Amino acid sequence: MTTFAIIQALVIGIVVALSAWQVWRKMLPLTSRRVQSAVARWLDRPGRRRVMRMLGRWCQPAEARSGGCGTGDGCSTCGGCAPPTPSTEQGGQADCDPQPLHFRPRR
Repeated sequence: MTTFAIIQALVIGIVVALSAWQVWRKMLPLTSRRVQSAVARWLDRPGRRRVMRMLGRWCQPAEARSGGCGTGDGCSTCGGCAPPTPSTEQGGQADCDPQPLHFRPRR
C-alpha cells in the first residue's frame, strides 16, 4: 500500500466513525448520555492521574454537571427535582381532555 492509500483509509475511517457516533447520539440520546457519564465517572475516580481526571470532568455530559443528583441522565430522570405531575382528580383524567377528530369531505 502506498502512503496515500493509508492516509485515505484513515481519513475515511475517522469520518465514518464520527458519523456513526453522531447518529448514535441523535437516535439514542439517553443511552449515549448514560455511556458518556459512565466513561466520565470511570476516568474521574480518586487515585487517577490529574490528566485523566480532567478528561473525565471534561467529557461528562452537561446535564450531569448541572444536576445535583449526578445520575448522568439529565434532569427529571430520578424524579427528585421534577415538577409535580398534573392532578388526576377529575375522573382519572389530566387537565387536558382528549378531543375527538372531525373529518369533513372535500368539496
